[in-house]
Amino acid sequence: MTSWIFLRGLTREARHWGELPALWQQHGLGRPLTLDLPGNGTQHAMPVPATVSGMRDAARKLAAESVQGPYRILAMSLGAMVATDWAQTYPEEVAGLVLINTSMRPFCAITERLRPDTWAALLGMARHWHDRVRCERTIHRLTCERLDTRDTDLAEWVTIAQSAPVSRSAATRQLVAAARFQAQPTRPACPTLLISSTTDRLVNPICSHHLQSAWQVPHTQHPWAGHDLPHDDPQWLCETVAKLDWASEATP
Repeated sequence: MTSWIFLRGLTREARHWGELPALWQQHGLGRPLTLDLPGNGTQHAMPVPATVSGMRDAARKLAAESVQGPYRILAMSLGAMVATDWAQTYPEEVAGLVLINTSMRPFCAITERLRPDTWAALLGMARHWHDRVRCERTIHRLTCERLDTRDTDLAEWVTIAQSAPVSRSAATRQLVAAARFQAQPTRPACPTLLISSTTDRLVNPICSHHLQSAWQVPHTQHPWAGHDLPHDDPQWLCETVAKLDWASEATP
């Protein structure tokens, strides 16, 4: 079987996928390999590259140490930029992409890639980076629409942040790399599905529409989830991917 790789976004790590990996297996999609980008999770002590391509190389190395390619990659936000760069630079290594709530140059404007009404909150996080309760509360408010698990989420996220702290400089380098990233104009050679959340408070979902128009690939929208769609509705995400005719296809 072709292995699935999961890539998270800015300052997030494998544990932030929550129940998604287990649900993924229940839907017959196999056991995903959840990789952490440099600066996050198991890689929190690793220097953060100045570019998305540097993050791509780090992810490729980790993947090759665990499973044999080619890979299918489910990724969101910054992770989806890394996955796109991977597929466009090494097309023989990537058999499929599911890109969630992402944005990238030259297709999206800066005010679409990061909604202006979030800038003050993000600056506040930067000033109070070591107050993880405050920062995780802000992240939840900006990225999650499902609130019934908020108290549990925040307790878990603070524990994660304390056990594998992401430094302020690492977060900044990730943000700058994401802002500078420019994808190749041609679409990835592999099957690609774009997914966006209608009520994404962080990234304007118009970004996925721009990518759909440029690449002429399928695009599906979730009707109520926030930026962290895997948190808000992992069941829907699994069902959506399981319907793809290439999602669980065996390889020779």
